[in-house]
Amino acid sequence: MLKIRLARVGKRKKPTFRFIVSEQSRDTFGKALEILGHYNPFSKVCEVNKERILYWFSQGAKASPTAHNLLVDQNVISGAKVKASKAGKKNETQAPAAGQAENKSEEKPAETAVKENKSEEKKSEPALEPEIKEAQKPEVTK
Repeated sequence: MLKIRLARVGKRKKPTFRFIVSEQSRDTFGKALEILGHYNPFSKVCEVNKERILYWFSQGAKASPTAHNLLVDQNVISGAKVKASKAGKKNETQAPAAGQAENKSEEKPAETAVKENKSEEKKSEPALEPEIKEAQKPEVTK
């Protein structure tokens, strides 16, 4: 399947992107069928060849989510923007974890009360030990 997507070019930490048409399974660094334009994310300059993009859409090419959103901004294609990031998966994994945390928090008050009692006992024991150790030490006279 043909894809219209972005290929990164440019220097390190100064990326610019090309709109390319290539087979979906091919690497974006490999040979592209055609370069359709470019995008600079720092200056927000986006130049595309509208005629060629519409031609490739007529040939059955699909746009990647990010390329689709940029083409909507440039009024090359009409329609709503697509969610391009995968941030939704984190929320789905955090939601069940939050539910489990609530269950654990209900159990924790009883456990913390027991831990506090143990810590109070431990605090009282070390206070007695230094007194005993001082008494056991032999006195040194000079």
